Amino acid sequence: MNQENASSSRRGFLKNSATTAVSASVVGLSAQRAQAAAGSNERMRIGFIGPGGRGFGAHVKSLCELHAAGRAIDLVGVAEVYTDQRNRVADHIKKQTGTDPGRYVDYNEMIEKENLDAVCIGTPDHWHHKQTVDSLKAGLNVYCEKPMTKTVEEAFSVEKHWKESGKVMQVGVQSTSLPVWDEVRSLLDEGKLGKVLGFQTEYFRNSDSGQWRYYKLEKSMSPSTIDWKRWLGTDEGLAPDMPFDREVYKQWRRFWPFGSGMFTDLFVHRTTSMLKATGLRLPGRVTGAGGIYLEYDGREVPDVATVLADFNEGVQGLVTATMCNEASRINQLIRGHYGSFAFGNGEAFDGFDFIPERGPVTHVRQEAERIATKPVKNTTLAHFTNWVDACEAGDPMMCNNTPDLGAAAIAVVNLGAQSYRNGKVYFLEDGSREISTEDPGWAKKWEDLSVAGGPAKHIPGWKAGDYGSTQDAPEHMKFAGPWIDGKDPAEG
Repeated sequence: MNQENASSSRRGFLKNSATTAVSASVVGLSAQRAQAAAGSNERMRIGFIGPGGRGFGAHVKSLCELHAAGRAIDLVGVAEVYTDQRNRVADHIKKQTGTDPGRYVDYNEMIEKENLDAVCIGTPDHWHHKQTVDSLKAGLNVYCEKPMTKTVEEAFSVEKHWKESGKVMQVGVQSTSLPVWDEVRSLLDEGKLGKVLGFQTEYFRNSDSGQWRYYKLEKSMSPSTIDWKRWLGTDEGLAPDMPFDREVYKQWRRFWPFGSGMFTDLFVHRTTSMLKATGLRLPGRVTGAGGIYLEYDGREVPDVATVLADFNEGVQGLVTATMCNEASRINQLIRGHYGSFAFGNGEAFDGFDFIPERGPVTHVRQEAERIATKPVKNTTLAHFTNWVDACEAGDPMMCNNTPDLGAAAIAVVNLGAQSYRNGKVYFLEDGSREISTEDPGWAKKWEDLSVAGGPAKHIPGWKAGDYGSTQDAPEHMKFAGPWIDGKDPAEG
């Protein structure tokens, strides 16, 4: 069988093969699947693009673990611009799986030569769009580390190419593989909180050396071991040319040409989870604020930042943090007219709290309660398991973080970063997806809705009718209204 036919045969198998329910861990793999994989000649060939810190520690090691558990995957290629890192990753794969992967500097060469079925992208943010689109166009399934892209426009482009390709793509926000967000979504749609009004979330940190400076600089990092021009992407127009700098190479999240600091490295985690839980996607208005208030370490990105996103569904999202204090972080919450869900912090929890509003407001009997959820010990492993399951089933919608959700999260955090930098409020038109700093009359549309008497707008999937979404006019409101020609409105 020639290479082209072999590739077609393998991908056809992956698209048509059956799969069991999404696994939460390696322990959850079914004996039937492991046995079928072991007896099959069809295996998914995976290559790695830019497996640095996260790409090695999460992408490579998680898939090595799944390989050891019997999944029908082979790790066959490593494309990395840093020679030492390329060999470190390839040697690890050989030791753990027995396969000596091809070693490349150019990811396009790896795609061309290794007869791949899928790639994992772990490069800096400014490369994500090009590498993802190139891979989708090559007919490959994709796992792309968060953030999905560097810009909102790139995010919309990835979403478009993904839909056209029919391929499986997972965006690397591992907390989306927690079952809690689907459980919360169901409760919200059923009206548990009444009209949903807003969410707040965070990602606080603290350090005595400055964020991202803990990524170690090594003497071995030099122009002789790192293809600096390729890393920058100057030929592709991805970043400006500049002298080689170990600090920029290893701690790139601190500099605007390559990332957006906490906005895209951290805020995107919590924002994606909140969007998944509420069903919200693109914001209508976004404002960002903050500054560099302590960490004067040569960085360009802020150490205190806040994003405020307003949605056309009548919901407001708040994302806030500082990189200089973490002991007094705010709780993650979703608020509604009849109650709130409080989640605590992070992603390692076994339940969340329902906090009811007082009876004179709701007119229904509600008690505070703890709602249990299944904890996930290793969300990163669960996220990769979910991706492999989706690839085997050939079902793009099986992924827990698809590119439409990834694009929505980028719209929130990246427009927040732009607002911070440019001192402007950004508006996003849902239909055309046009981004503007010209106010389309955001406040007026809500004022007009109030004058018209509603109805309230709701999150996608709302099934609860008017429950928790109306108000009772006090008896004295019959005296309200303008006097026209001297006539009292209360007299009819």
